[in-house]
Amino acid sequence: MTAVGNLFAPLPAAGADEVFTALLSCAGTHISRIVSNGQASPPGYWYDQPHGEWVLVLQGAARLQFEGASGTREMKPGDFVDIPAHRRHRVEWTDPDQATVWLAVHYGADPG
Repeated sequence: MTAVGNLFAPLPAAGADEVFTALLSCAGTHISRIVSNGQASPPGYWYDQPHGEWVLVLQGAARLQFEGASGTREMKPGDFVDIPAHRRHRVEWTDPDQATVWLAVHYGADPG
């Protein structure tokens, strides 16, 4: 069966918890939609993933911080970043006034 859908429908209501929706998993690759509503990484928390992650902001805005880098990386619609395995990073901020919709592709060791 062919999977079909729309990345923008349905979106969670404003102020909802962050939602992760699996879209596709196969042979070392996992694709998901993430919808953030003002969520950020907890203070002092760094992601250190055993797999690579390519993320694209489709709607909304966010700021990412990478360990050892000065400042943050602003993300707006159309912006993407490839995060290698074990590159420590955190989500500093997502727009609290509108949903931030991400497309995330996890690849390599243990992407699921």
